[in-house]
Amino acid sequence: MIKTIFSILLLTISLSAFSQSSISGQVTDDVTGEPLAGANIYISKLEKGTITDLDGNFKLYNLPEGKHNMLISTLGYTTRTEVFNITNSSQIIIKLKPSAIEMEAVIVSTPFHKLQSENVVKVERETVENLKKSGAITLADGITQIAGVESVTTGAGIGKPVIRGLSSNRVLVYAQGVRLENQQFGDEHGLGISSSGVESVEVIKGPASLLYGSDALGGVLYLNPEKYADADSTSIDAGITYHSNTLGTEANLGLKTSMTNWKYLVRGNYAAHSDYSTGNDTRVTNTRFEEKDLKAGIGYQDQKYRGDLRYNYNNTYIGIPEEIGDQTTSKEIIAPYQQLDNHILSLSNKLFLKNSSLDLKVGYLFNDRKEYEELETPIPALEMHLETLNYDLKYNTPVWGNFETIIGLQGLFQTNKNFGEELLIPDASITDIGILATTHYHLEWIDIQGGIRFDTRNISTSAHGNEGEQDYFAPVTRDFSSYNGSLGFKFNMFKNLVTRLNLATGFRAPNLAELTSNGTHEGTNRYEIGNANLENEQNIQLDLSLEYRNEHFELFGNGFYNKINEYIFIAPTNEFINENPVFVYTQENAKLYGGEAGIHIHPHPIDWLHIESSFELVIGEKDNGDYLPLIPATTFTNTLRIELKDGNLWNDNYSFITVKSTGSQTKISAFETNTSGYSLVNAGIGSTINLGKFPLEIRVSGNNLFNKNYIAHLSRLKADGIANMGRNISIGLQKKF
Repeated sequence: MIKTIFSILLLTISLSAFSQSSISGQVTDDVTGEPLAGANIYISKLEKGTITDLDGNFKLYNLPEGKHNMLISTLGYTTRTEVFNITNSSQIIIKLKPSAIEMEAVIVSTPFHKLQSENVVKVERETVENLKKSGAITLADGITQIAGVESVTTGAGIGKPVIRGLSSNRVLVYAQGVRLENQQFGDEHGLGISSSGVESVEVIKGPASLLYGSDALGGVLYLNPEKYADADSTSIDAGITYHSNTLGTEANLGLKTSMTNWKYLVRGNYAAHSDYSTGNDTRVTNTRFEEKDLKAGIGYQDQKYRGDLRYNYNNTYIGIPEEIGDQTTSKEIIAPYQQLDNHILSLSNKLFLKNSSLDLKVGYLFNDRKEYEELETPIPALEMHLETLNYDLKYNTPVWGNFETIIGLQGLFQTNKNFGEELLIPDASITDIGILATTHYHLEWIDIQGGIRFDTRNISTSAHGNEGEQDYFAPVTRDFSSYNGSLGFKFNMFKNLVTRLNLATGFRAPNLAELTSNGTHEGTNRYEIGNANLENEQNIQLDLSLEYRNEHFELFGNGFYNKINEYIFIAPTNEFINENPVFVYTQENAKLYGGEAGIHIHPHPIDWLHIESSFELVIGEKDNGDYLPLIPATTFTNTLRIELKDGNLWNDNYSFITVKSTGSQTKISAFETNTSGYSLVNAGIGSTINLGKFPLEIRVSGNNLFNKNYIAHLSRLKADGIANMGRNISIGLQKKF
């Protein structure tokens, strides 16, 4: 069935016998009239763009006729969105006004592909290039720089995102345009995605079930893959990064080439790390890991159709730390450890109709997760095969007045099968179907966006073992359904001040572990028992966002209140089975509230100086007053950043120093302990050297420069008194050919 679907979709690529339209023009400085080289030209609905040449000229081919929103941006100028009517051959002149405000990018995770300043929903966006400048070892580590985002970690190699206090199955991750499924229920199951080949990260904070269905109750982490090369061009790049703390190296190599219609890319990445060292110079035994990653893509676009076929294979060997043991810098795998093989095959199709368009994304994912308790035996103690076929069909209706409307159908088919000696969850199948409609209404001073959605999910599991015995898994068949909606407003009532007010509901169906667990989970050292009678988690969240911007500074404040009915959590029973404490899944009503605030000062005309401060607060409580587990501590971050103008030899020069202060966490659940506060100092410097046509990028950064010995509240090693990583110096080189 899967092969048939992909064959039919790929066949549509050959249907390209349409007349061709193009648009060309020039981008100039509105004050001086000088041409602007290197300006970005992007048509969001077509997901097609280019850059201007040395004379400020550009040209885009194979465009469908009609009205399109074009985004024009370049550093040092106000980002501009213009509506152009593309005929058989169009010629335009675009003038940009100088500005000290940083240029904006198109937000992909929201349905109408707007600039953030035009979005009704607040979305945080950061490029992976900027995350790498911080010296982050993994993508899960890097995203903690985004306001409101943290990570539950198990050593240096395992991390999973936390958005405003919610994580695991409450945060949905999208990669290559399709939802990622990789047994994310497990506490020690990491993100499982390499930052190699990822261009940027977008974070929707709050319920996004309207757009994405179940598991988006707490938010969405949307990973945008790297773009293809510009038309009629080829590029090769290679890079290497060294981390002093883990004696780790990461190397990658990429090739991209594009013709007028066809585009190709391939990228490989390899990383290997030793056990990390804490602030008191103790190496945490078995936190070593090795990762191989391969990404490839084939794209096609003409006047009526755009297709993008992507494939990602990720292979990871990662240790499961248990206690401090041998002090070694070896990278050889020791037991216990996980072996993960993750395949993502996605096909994105867009058919341009008259004044409308049809989008279809199909993804096939295969996750093979093995856990070995002994190095000598080739038989894994745990082996789970998770296969997922998901689809996302959206029809962008013709624009009617000031209304833009999207109607969609989404769903997935999923199976889980066990092949190991032990079971965490039984063999099972899951079917999802969701129907949605959303619309956006635009006026000069206000934007309104709303929608409604209906979802249904069927979960069916198989019996395992003998009834009456301790390790018996009883069969479970459950149906879950939910109606959800959202309504949001964006006001521009005062100059430079943007106000957003959003009310949204979300839901999450219980996962397999919560419904069916019955056994010892080695990764958490506890005996877990599921509850087949669990109901949907259902929430409603109110968000208020204020943002003020001028040429000298930016201010922002985001507040939220999130009420969750039937919140699912695991709690101890004070009993023991096989010498492991027994934990059971249960439900209670809960609430989370807090927000983020900050300031970014960039005084004009001293545009090279940036002073940034931000504050993050989350409080999670049950209705009975008890606190929820794994809630991030309050943080206060201050950064001084310098970005110097380009020179003849040195370009993109930057340096920064950051002080991140994390408060003590005393608002804890009944089975957690208090965590002391700490402050970490990080710094970095970098530049790009012009070596003819082939620049060389150099990055040097230092994290925890004073080698502070500390334990983060969201570290899963906290219960064993094991500290987080000490000082780490990272050196990175990236060369383009």
